[in-house]
Amino acid sequence: MLYQYLVEKYKPNEPIFVSDINLPISDGNLRQMFKNLCDDGLVKRFDTGVYYIPKESRLKGGVPLGADTVAKAKYISRNGNIDGYYAGYTFANQLGLTVQVPYVTEIVSNNASARVREIKMKGKRIVLRKSRAQITKENCRVLQFLDLLKDIDTYIDCSAEDASERLMNYIRTESITRNDIDKYISQFPVKVYKNMYEMRLYNVFA
Repeated sequence: MLYQYLVEKYKPNEPIFVSDINLPISDGNLRQMFKNLCDDGLVKRFDTGVYYIPKESRLKGGVPLGADTVAKAKYISRNGNIDGYYAGYTFANQLGLTVQVPYVTEIVSNNASARVREIKMKGKRIVLRKSRAQITKENCRVLQFLDLLKDIDTYIDCSAEDASERLMNYIRTESITRNDIDKYISQFPVKVYKNMYEMRLYNVFA
């Protein structure tokens, strides 16, 4: 019963959170059923409360589930919901503002239990921060953008002109408007406003 439910709902190597399982089964029985599936090799345990259907591979033991995949599902997006975003050097690297590959993944999330804390997930270091505003599908890109501007000088190792152009492209791609910015900018330090004008970004907003 449980395995059929899992294969219909989850792809191989997709994190399965026990808390998400919607079946008329007691918690105790559910844990036992997961243990039985693990014993049979049908499901693998990543961590407490997190499992996955192993992806077929010629490699012995299959392809393991990555910590980055679990962190994204747990703190950023899962089941169509958006609860967080990548921040700091992690996001700056994604935008090409720095060529430095961050050894710590930075995430801002509704699901962070403290203002700032560092966790380790299978050896992966993750810095979690609580958001200044409730993150939703509609505002995540705006908050991510403002969060980056807060310490933009720290992250960029390209020219100021290149950095401005990359941020302008992000604004256009994500269709961030002046109203979006005005709605949340008061929740960030004043230097966000200053950096936005110095980089000539305010004129790009629709």
